[in-house]
Amino acid sequence: MKMGCYLLSTLLLLSFLAFASFSSAEISYQVGICYGQLGNNLPVPTKSVDLIKGLKAKRVKIYDANPEILKALEGTDLQVSVMVPNELINNISTNQTLADQWVKTNVVPFYPQTMIRYLLVGNEILSNPPNTTWFNLVPAIRKIRYSVKKFGLGKIKVGTPLAIDVLESSFPPSNGTFRSDVSEKVMKPLLKFLNRTKSFFFFDVYPYFAWAAQPTVIDLDYALLESKNITVTDQGSGLTYTNLLDQMIDAVYFAMKRVGYPDVPLFIAETGWPNAGGVDQIGANIYNAATYNRNVVKKFTAKPPVGTPAKPGVVVPTLLFALYNENQKPGPGTERHFGLLYPNGTNVYGIDLSGKTPESDYKPLPRPRNNEPYKGKIWCVVGRKANAKELVGALTFACGQGNRTCDEIRPGGKCYKPNSLVLHANYAFSSYWAQFKSSGGTCYFSGLAIPTKRDPSYGSCKFPSVTL
Repeated sequence: MKMGCYLLSTLLLLSFLAFASFSSAEISYQVGICYGQLGNNLPVPTKSVDLIKGLKAKRVKIYDANPEILKALEGTDLQVSVMVPNELINNISTNQTLADQWVKTNVVPFYPQTMIRYLLVGNEILSNPPNTTWFNLVPAIRKIRYSVKKFGLGKIKVGTPLAIDVLESSFPPSNGTFRSDVSEKVMKPLLKFLNRTKSFFFFDVYPYFAWAAQPTVIDLDYALLESKNITVTDQGSGLTYTNLLDQMIDAVYFAMKRVGYPDVPLFIAETGWPNAGGVDQIGANIYNAATYNRNVVKKFTAKPPVGTPAKPGVVVPTLLFALYNENQKPGPGTERHFGLLYPNGTNVYGIDLSGKTPESDYKPLPRPRNNEPYKGKIWCVVGRKANAKELVGALTFACGQGNRTCDEIRPGGKCYKPNSLVLHANYAFSSYWAQFKSSGGTCYFSGLAIPTKRDPSYGSCKFPSVTL
């Protein structure tokens, strides 16, 4: 009888462990999508949730706790990440009542009907200029975690997504090191918390930007996970790499190991490739975006898991950025072109986030035309459908920033006539960009401007340009 009970209990234990392992693996293999909302032409949340399901995503991250979206996700099998806004971190870090109130208002009403699984405190906080929020981040995370426990939300993991610029050194990967300005005061206590609570180190990783910064040094196929015969050997570790993404992931592993936390699991909170961009932005096209994102899905849905050279066989949960091309995102043109979908809900290119659709089922992709850097002059001009009132404000801003930026469009200047708002704005935008591009100025102006290869100069009016 005792032996029978022992065998029965052993079988039950083994079956439980197998089930737990299987369930964990099934959850971990799933690839998800980042649902950004910085667009004035995006579908309503209920339609967006249907589109997310159509992509066969199993996870979704939103950049707030939008109640309409959380309600639309109710009853689905989508694991959800919600986010505490950056601007609340300082106050929450010293106020448990405020943390409780935020969780009670933004999470409790939707749980468990909506499968909220991750609560992210802030977004890429350490990428901002040095400020007190850096050092209040971990205290705020602890308070949110206390609130999660207080309200019985046991399945929710708490963390914060950081950009790859949290690393001071990343090449070779074995030299991965956190920045000295945050290593001791932020990264160590953060990793200690994540390790203790069995949460993830969430990070955003974009091989596109690393490649675009050095396109003559880094092979494009290596960045796209397409390399068949290109390898890079890390002399420090002896590990061999076949793609740039693995290098970047392993640099984070080595950085964590360097501060004493080698086993905190990683979660890629964002990765992706732009499907378009400005004329000055190399390699941003549909062909490359589809190739990269399909390869990422293939890699992270592989069974058994592939892992990386430093952590073979280890599952890395992953979210692709983004659901839509978002027309109100600031910055260079690529920022508004990371979507898998256009705002009307149609696919930019075919993709299946379950990884089950064979490559042969997809339609042919358009040939890339900007994989080589553009060489020549470019200007910054007013885009289509620019609002006149907003254009006046942008022109005033451009003229107020530089050294004699707008002299030629003042009365008596060579570009004053014809006295047209659009022509004056064209000159102001081009002049501003020519002065400030090298120090981070962009041709954007709240979505009113676009870069162009066509010289807008006329007669004796010569527009300043940027030379690539």
